[in-house]
Amino acid sequence: MDDLAWKPITELSRLVAAKEVSPVEVVQAYLDRIDALDGKLKAFIIVCRDEALAAAKNAEAAVMGGQALGPLHGIPIGVKDLYATKGIRTTGGSKILADWVPDEDATVVARLKEAGAIVLGKLNMHEFAYGPEGLNIHFGNAWNPWDAHTQRMPGGSSSGSGVAVAAGLCAGALGSDTGGSIRIPAALCGLTGLKPTYGRASRAGVLPLAWSMDHVGPMTRTAADAAFLLGPMAGYDPKDPTTSVLPVPDYRAALTGEVKGLRVGLLRAFFLESAGMVLRQAVEQAVKRLEEQGARVEEVALESAAHVSGASFAIVSAEALAYHEEWMKTRPDDYGAEVRDRLRLGAFVSATQYVKAQRARQLIRNEVDALLASHDVLIAPATPIVAPPVGQTEVVVEGERHDVRSSLIRLTRPFNLSGHPACAVPCGFTVAGLPIGMQIIGRPFDEATVLRVADAYQRITDWHTRRPPFGQAPAPP
Repeated sequence: MDDLAWKPITELSRLVAAKEVSPVEVVQAYLDRIDALDGKLKAFIIVCRDEALAAAKNAEAAVMGGQALGPLHGIPIGVKDLYATKGIRTTGGSKILADWVPDEDATVVARLKEAGAIVLGKLNMHEFAYGPEGLNIHFGNAWNPWDAHTQRMPGGSSSGSGVAVAAGLCAGALGSDTGGSIRIPAALCGLTGLKPTYGRASRAGVLPLAWSMDHVGPMTRTAADAAFLLGPMAGYDPKDPTTSVLPVPDYRAALTGEVKGLRVGLLRAFFLESAGMVLRQAVEQAVKRLEEQGARVEEVALESAAHVSGASFAIVSAEALAYHEEWMKTRPDDYGAEVRDRLRLGAFVSATQYVKAQRARQLIRNEVDALLASHDVLIAPATPIVAPPVGQTEVVVEGERHDVRSSLIRLTRPFNLSGHPACAVPCGFTVAGLPIGMQIIGRPFDEATVLRVADAYQRITDWHTRRPPFGQAPAPP
């Protein structure tokens, strides 16, 4: 039964449809692992045991009754706890919403359920998604499963999503990404994490951090699984006026395994140059593997990357405070001190600074578009560092000291500002066994090509198949 928890969504879907395994068996396998491991991992805030088993029994009846099945029929997923779930508490990882029970599901949750997915529970996160470390003073810090002895940061803000998928506690999960909050935990936990184009998937029913930079997307073990989840999630939603009316392609059909002739731009300045040597070499080796498959690679530069930090700070700080303003006046002590202090910084962003940041943002978007006019995808490290221990605030990269928080978001947030699709995939491990991730960036609404490259890379490598040591039986002598 435990082996079911490690099967990819693509395989689980086939097994359920072929009546080779019951949705009840699959759900129970994950619940057993949650019972055994989550007391320490702290991936879940809420486990929906009864609801998940009831949904699994209904899914089993549908299979046995010969009913039409959705692509995710009987597939157990976890949902970051800022997605509204009907009748199930949604906290945003905070005391502020500790007792909020929504009346309806977020649009993408409803769409995944319609496709047959079963929600196992609500996943831990940095409070109100405001932090790349993935720590939570209210519900406990999730434990990165790649180090069984030292508690390392899982990355945030979608920390529980990264831990749950990496540790085999769910088949896939939903995360959100404002400055890298899908791709950072994907990189630190050895997963595939996709931030779709801004407007590709609805954010209706998802608690905001910064309206103009928030993205929602899937976190899975493989690119093929990400394609499975993105299909039902994507598309126009009248509840979210920022969603695009462009048709949704068949992402699964795009996974041909072919990259011959594909034009790849390798981002060295600011990106590769920021990463530690081992990470830099891993990304360069990954690009070389794609080149061996027929891709055409050349180095490119994103000159406007120097403006990303200031622009991102002004936009996120101002928009975050706008959402939290009333609670900050009436319930400031219910926030964790670190998040409360970050929210207060938004009061120091002037209207002029906000407008200048939005203008800089357009320059960044234009330059990324220009690079992608002559390249099919861009590739860069997802993070310049691997998972640091919880509590560490500084890290040394190539002899220079850097702040952990700014390091984690340095390479991901340019593409939140630009809105382009970006997918993090594992591309190696350190000698200490910690995952290394790279990100693949594509043209607006061309997630199909991004996923095709990610899938092609995973067909010729095995990084995505490795299992973390936490919860594994020790190897025989």
